[in-house]
Amino acid sequence: MNILIVDDETTIREGIQRTLHNRFPQYRILLASNPEEAAGLLRIHHIHIVLTDILMPGMTGLEFMKISRHRHPHVKWVVISAYSEFAYAQEAVRLGAKDYLLKPIGKEALTEMIGTLGEEIAREIEFTEEAELLKVGRKYLREAVFQRFASGLDTGRIDLEPFMESHPSFYLIMVKMESDKVVHLEHFIIENVLSELIEKHGMGFVAIHDHKSMLGLITVPNRGILAVLLDELRSHLIRYLKVPFQIMHSELIEQFDAVPEEVRRMSQASSTQVYEHYASGGERAVEVAQQYIRTHYQEDLSLERVASLVYLNPAYFSQLFKQKTGHGFKEYVIQLRLDKAEKLLHNPKLKLAEVAERIGYQDIRHFATVFRKKFGVSPSEYRQSCVKTPTS
Repeated sequence: MNILIVDDETTIREGIQRTLHNRFPQYRILLASNPEEAAGLLRIHHIHIVLTDILMPGMTGLEFMKISRHRHPHVKWVVISAYSEFAYAQEAVRLGAKDYLLKPIGKEALTEMIGTLGEEIAREIEFTEEAELLKVGRKYLREAVFQRFASGLDTGRIDLEPFMESHPSFYLIMVKMESDKVVHLEHFIIENVLSELIEKHGMGFVAIHDHKSMLGLITVPNRGILAVLLDELRSHLIRYLKVPFQIMHSELIEQFDAVPEEVRRMSQASSTQVYEHYASGGERAVEVAQQYIRTHYQEDLSLERVASLVYLNPAYFSQLFKQKTGHGFKEYVIQLRLDKAEKLLHNPKLKLAEVAERIGYQDIRHFATVFRKKFGVSPSEYRQSCVKTPTS
């Protein structure tokens, strides 16, 4: 059985891995530090269980689960969180999570939960795995052959008719991205969203066209339904993608041999079509950045580093952050750190240097200067004012 652990904190990933390896040495444990790595592993391995953190840079664990479950319906999802907020647990249950674990994760609770899921999966495998593997193998073969054919490449002696018998007429949909970075996670998002919408509105499949494009084929009862699908696709991609994208589609195709030429036409048309920049992505990016700052405030939090985690230009991210929060990035981080320092100073066992280090300041003099500017007193003077005078 294969288990995938997705968490941006190394200590958490490796701690869970050690616990499971000691208790279940027969299971294979795979690790991912973010949803992008996880998407790649889901694509190439038959994963049975995914344990995912909720708050991660770029995409939350719940969002990752939502876009993955259609393409990987057999996976058992377990959500991990440092927050006991009801809304998270409620959404996890709504999405079909098998369990919701709070950090720090107890070893006994973890192993008991994995043991129960392992038994459930073993029963399912006994009845369904062989049929599922045949189905998945046929699907991947069809998509690989279609990808070559659509690109005008030789498909050898493979007869495409059996694959296309359910599609006497169909439409093609192309989604093309614009990005300087590798877009593995974005491919994964488009593939899952488009596949789910095709199944919802008609029948068809999705294939990779090239390193920046995905190609969907769909048979629907009428063009009106295609228009609805395209609107829903655009809405979902605006929400989830962090890169500009284009959506193109063909007219109704009734001759399969016309596919390569139609794909070439859409590729050429993309050079004159305007890219859609994600409208709500900026607000979502700021939310994710705030979540990241709240859990990593003791680390080196430069504007450039946090902006890169949400795939935004630093100058644009700085403007957007102030617009959405009412505070500059540096001001926001300092305020959060000083709020933490104020609470820590109530603990007389902590030295001032320890307080400074715990909130992200290695230089105690710099910490004292920043603290005095905010509170009008030094950290030591603030601590003395907190000490209650014993009653006589």
